Amino acid sequence: MTRQLTGLALYDKTAQDAAAAVIAAYSTSFGMASRLLGPRVRPHVRNVYALVRVADEIVDGPASAAGLSPETERIVLDDLETETLTAVERGFSANLLVHAFAGTARECGIDAALIQPFFASMRTDITTHEHDAASHDEYVYGSAEVVGLMCLQAFVNAGREHPVAPADDLVEGARRLGAAFQDVNFLRDHADDANGLGRDYLGLGAPGQTRASVLDRIDGDLAAASAVVPRLPGDCRRAVTVAHDLFAELATRLRREGDAGARVRVPDPVKAVLATRALLGFSPRGARA
Repeated sequence: MTRQLTGLALYDKTAQDAAAAVIAAYSTSFGMASRLLGPRVRPHVRNVYALVRVADEIVDGPASAAGLSPETERIVLDDLETETLTAVERGFSANLLVHAFAGTARECGIDAALIQPFFASMRTDITTHEHDAASHDEYVYGSAEVVGLMCLQAFVNAGREHPVAPADDLVEGARRLGAAFQDVNFLRDHADDANGLGRDYLGLGAPGQTRASVLDRIDGDLAAASAVVPRLPGDCRRAVTVAHDLFAELATRLRREGDAGARVRVPDPVKAVLATRALLGFSPRGARA
């Protein structure tokens, strides 16, 4: 007979369920990959995803659609950052998604050094509409690489009594995989970002900055990340392989189809094949066709 949860245990479980609902609603790809994580790690990655997704939504349309001005969006985002940092210190938040993230951060060693750059990049979306190479790299670090590092902290530390620092090669791999994911999304969403949000993250057309050069950079980042996947804990490798291979497939399709305008996606049957490969223990595949 299963004992019914009460008190803080029930609150923790409800917060984790809320985070799981966010990833299920917003991302089929990451939702599929997260299901391949072992139970030791899965809720922590969902908790990270949920918080960063909500922060992203503040600056990517829903808050504006609700009538918030850019100045008010900034206040809401700042309040969320303050609540997150406070919850990590206290171990509790009245915001269920923040509470879920704080539990993960405290167990896995995610601190302000990772949290603050993320919110800094989110604030950039309110104030900066065109990026050069330097601001692109800074934005990608905060918006994507640190998210990869947060997940790495969970991979290495979930279930430990005291968190430890991941190995340097794993840190490099997590950063480069996060950067590849972000640049793929920038290419996929280039038209929507430009027409709907007035943003240009890639500066396409600047000297040396073409779709081909961005795809070359993505391929290099994916290759570097794939090299360290075998060094990850066993209950994380399959999920990371699926996520890597989904974005490698997107990169291949982006290269093949050119700047056709339609948003490139991976069909469900192809996703199923990639998931099967990972379940069978295959290593991450290359990005090129």
